[in-house]
Amino acid sequence: MKASAKAHTNIALIKYWGKRDESLILPMNNSLSLTLNGFYTTTTVDFRESLTEDSFYLNNQPVSGVEYERVTSFLDLIREYAGKPNLFAEVHSTNYVPTAAGFASSASGFAALATAAAKSLGLKVSDEELSILTRQGSGSACRSIYGGFVEWEKGDRSDGSDSYAIQVAPANHWDIRVAAVVLSSSAKKVLSREGMKRTVDTSAYYSSWVESIPDDLNNIKEGIKNRDFEKVGEIAEANCLRMHATTLAANPPFTYWHDTTLAVMQSVQELRENGVSAYFTIDAGPNVKVLYLPENEETIQSTLREIPGVDDVIASRAGQGVSYI
Repeated sequence: MKASAKAHTNIALIKYWGKRDESLILPMNNSLSLTLNGFYTTTTVDFRESLTEDSFYLNNQPVSGVEYERVTSFLDLIREYAGKPNLFAEVHSTNYVPTAAGFASSASGFAALATAAAKSLGLKVSDEELSILTRQGSGSACRSIYGGFVEWEKGDRSDGSDSYAIQVAPANHWDIRVAAVVLSSSAKKVLSREGMKRTVDTSAYYSSWVESIPDDLNNIKEGIKNRDFEKVGEIAEANCLRMHATTLAANPPFTYWHDTTLAVMQSVQELRENGVSAYFTIDAGPNVKVLYLPENEETIQSTLREIPGVDDVIASRAGQGVSYI
């Protein structure tokens, strides 16, 4: 049966950075994100008995190599879960996200893939079960199952059965905005998985980073509940800077930032000094996401667009969870 799904990407306000189990994608710490309406992936999966192997098309182009293997390995998990190990699929995905440039295209991609594949196989799964399955394709993808503010619980069990995402607040809880500042659409030199492993294995700052997470989570969830923008923004920005500090202390050290990344960060800080409330966060890439409230949208947009090296500024609101199309 053919099935299609849509999933939005998310931006982590409390970062996921590092795994305790590489194969099951179990994180070292809880994380918290905001699902965004402006970036998403649509995916159609068609399992057919006539097929002898999987095929995968991204943006209408056939995919091979590492990305193909990643998709087929994930489909193997779905097949095993459904008890249909020899049933292959044709997969068509369209990404409305700059791939591998720090916008977590894998989050929306694997969330849409898991949702469509499960329906194509006739699986009846809860959101919790879908989140667990999705996590094994891409860690941050488990958060894209839900809309609004979402926490990924790291869990303690070795089999990963208690590591899944839960919704903290729905999309309509708070009209908080995110400006995605596009600096580069090129693929990053150090992929997230490689960067995480290097940081966990070698960074002198990593243990301190993990120890700081519980307080950040408790405080930011209180800020979200009370719609306290300054509290949420301050915690998110500080958490982001601490995460990126761990990469500078890795061996060999690395960073995802470009010169323009720093220019955007400085511009956001200057906006605050001039009375415009805005905060930045950055995932594993050069692009910056700026948090702000609706009344400051025009000022934020115009200021960011004037920075040399900024290619585009794309505004997003809180997005919904996965849906069928």
